[in-house]
Amino acid sequence: MSKKIYVCGGGASGMCAAIYAARNGAKVCIIEKNDCLGKKLSMTGNGRCNLTNLNMSEDCYNAAARSRMKDWLGTYGAEDVICFFKSLGVVVKSEDGYIYPVSGQAKTVVDALKNEIKRLGVEVVYKEQLKSVAGLEDGSLEIVTDKSRYQADRSIIAVGSLSGVKSTMSTGDGYYICKKLGMTIKDTFPALVGFKCEEDEYLPEKGVRCDARISFILGSEVLSSEQGELQITSDGISGIPVMQASRDVIRFVEEKKPVYAAIDFFPDYDENDFACLKKDMLRLKDERTIEEFLLGFANQGVTDMILARMKISKTMKMKNISDSFAECILDSYRNLKIKIEGSYGYQASQVTAGGVSIAEVGSDFSFNKNRNIYVIGELLDVDGRCGGYNLQFAFTSGSIAGCASSL
Repeated sequence: MSKKIYVCGGGASGMCAAIYAARNGAKVCIIEKNDCLGKKLSMTGNGRCNLTNLNMSEDCYNAAARSRMKDWLGTYGAEDVICFFKSLGVVVKSEDGYIYPVSGQAKTVVDALKNEIKRLGVEVVYKEQLKSVAGLEDGSLEIVTDKSRYQADRSIIAVGSLSGVKSTMSTGDGYYICKKLGMTIKDTFPALVGFKCEEDEYLPEKGVRCDARISFILGSEVLSSEQGELQITSDGISGIPVMQASRDVIRFVEEKKPVYAAIDFFPDYDENDFACLKKDMLRLKDERTIEEFLLGFANQGVTDMILARMKISKTMKMKNISDSFAECILDSYRNLKIKIEGSYGYQASQVTAGGVSIAEVGSDFSFNKNRNIYVIGELLDVDGRCGGYNLQFAFTSGSIAGCASSL
């Protein structure tokens, strides 16, 4: 007799779980609090949807999850995701290992998942918010929403985390539901997120995008260091390197520790190369102004920011500046320090660090104290780097739980 499974949450992990369970012959119903499936998924990757990454490793996830991720990725890895979407008719391409749909549209991915859900006869209930899941004496489960009650053989909780814009209704209610079931919840923080800087830090009003290495420092300790396209705005910093580092930095920032960002705008130069560059630049000390002297040295927005922070007039003549002070100006491009005030919060973050402890679930994502209940996706204390790693975990956990719950 086929199992009756309720998948609570119609995001990436929930839709994947529903498809695998239905393919195995289960009767599946998705309960979704939005008016459509895959709302957050449709916004990922700037609308392009980075599905996975060929350079897949457990080391790309938070330290607490790595030992478990090795086994889970061994069960369902990047190639499995590619094959899954091939089965849905989604053609993918690799961009330096980053896997995207050829269409370049996240909508393609969402529509393919929805079409398969419809083809498999999966029932979908919209605009109902999960309130609780409870085991009954006969071994079945009672699923309670804000509007109805349902009885199921199995339940897969995939209601997402706190991260996401308001329209995705990412309220984090799943943590409360899981805590009522007796699960341990690790402290949560916004991750893959940008940072706000203190008000007295001079930052460019029009914003700047440039390649740089950024290191986050607490005292004498380097918390994290990343290189890539940095975005500096009028009130903070973001971009891929900041978001990658945020996973290791956010806890200290949220605890109001004195964290600084040290920025190197010449990340591909070693000390000797940069010393030679400075020597060449100092030969240009003549009648030209500082602004003219630095015109071709770096991004104009970066130069304006550095000169303003050092309170140096752009019209000052280079011939009136000592070699040592000129070197000091050039050195500032290698170690510009900015005090971090806080993050842009859950609404601006891609994922949430923390959540349901993975010690609470088995290898198939079933709850240790009730094997008829499964927890998957962002609810769990698993977060990965930018680049398809978090969607990989959504599909890994969804596929494993979907298959296991249908047996």
